[in-house]
Amino acid sequence: IVGAGVAGLALARALALRGASVTVLEQADAIREVGAGLQISPNGAAVLRALGLQGALEAVATRAAAVQLVDGLTGDGVVRLDLQGLRPTQGYHFLHRADLIALLLTGASEAGVTLRLLSRIVEVDLSGPEPVVLLDGGERIAAPLLIGADGLHSKTRAALNGAAAPFFTGQVAWRALIPCEPGAAPVAEVHMGPGRHLVSYPLRGGTLRNIVAVEERAKWAEESWTLRDDSMDLQLAFAGFSPRVRGWLDKVEDPWLWGLFRHQVADTWIRPIEQGGGVAIMGDAAHPTLPFLAQGASMALEDAWVLADALSAHDTIAAALAAYQTRRKPRTTRVVAAANGNARAYHLSGLPRVIGHAGLRVIGRVAPAALVNRFDWLYGHDVTQG
Repeated sequence: IVGAGVAGLALARALALRGASVTVLEQADAIREVGAGLQISPNGAAVLRALGLQGALEAVATRAAAVQLVDGLTGDGVVRLDLQGLRPTQGYHFLHRADLIALLLTGASEAGVTLRLLSRIVEVDLSGPEPVVLLDGGERIAAPLLIGADGLHSKTRAALNGAAAPFFTGQVAWRALIPCEPGAAPVAEVHMGPGRHLVSYPLRGGTLRNIVAVEERAKWAEESWTLRDDSMDLQLAFAGFSPRVRGWLDKVEDPWLWGLFRHQVADTWIRPIEQGGGVAIMGDAAHPTLPFLAQGASMALEDAWVLADALSAHDTIAAALAAYQTRRKPRTTRVVAAANGNARAYHLSGLPRVIGHAGLRVIGRVAPAALVNRFDWLYGHDVTQG
């Protein structure tokens, strides 16, 4: 498996628990605390539960009570989506990405997975009887099965599909962590404004507050998780927002900034090799998703379960890989499209914004459950049940 992220580590544990010999190649020299907050919806939590990791999840995560949509300019509530009763055996969780990686790494190690650090892949060679990865030190590693969980700039995806150029969406995102105010409710707040929005929720027992702020702009920004920005740029972008939001942003120092690029769902996810081996991609390598539906981690977890399940249920790798792509590609394509739609809805301006917010308020009063139920196809789907 190439990549020790959410997808790679979850798959590693899933396969090792089924008796496979698994090696994970990771280019970093250590698994560090990187990233910020993320959300695990019930469909993702179902996978962690099936992997025997629900206790570890509950120990580090915060159970979410609701999602609150807010008029970013006035601070007035628009509608509240109650999550308390949503798939209570799995639940909806907020947690730091580093905590999710840590529990998956522990789970993989306990299952007998081998982790190799400082293993940067420079090429994936699919010309021989087995897939081969070439490391930057010159070492060549062959395996009967190669899984690319190597993210947005996946070498494995390129080997299967050729090079592809994503396009800039005209949006950038800042992310930051600040100290959280005492007694903060476990609610994800979405503050919506013309051409921009901000999402925030508490982490780590309410000690930290996660912030992701998105702005539409023509100026391009690098697609990277390691680019810093001046906090003043963030504050100016949201200067017209409510005092609550501005108070949070006043506490931000050196936020991370990344450009949001749209990648197509990969045409080809798999390739069987003639001698019985094969190669596949998963997670962001297969279906990069914009962060407007909070499904990146949950889709990676779903991929991991389905791929491991397919490999254990079929007699040949070729049949297993075909079943995996058949199950996953339509669903992830739908999720990517839904995330794209949310971006537009959050950034309405003028009359469409007035009408949209009014409509949400009416639905919230008359039929509040309908707003959550419209995503039952997403949250209610449990890949561990077949």
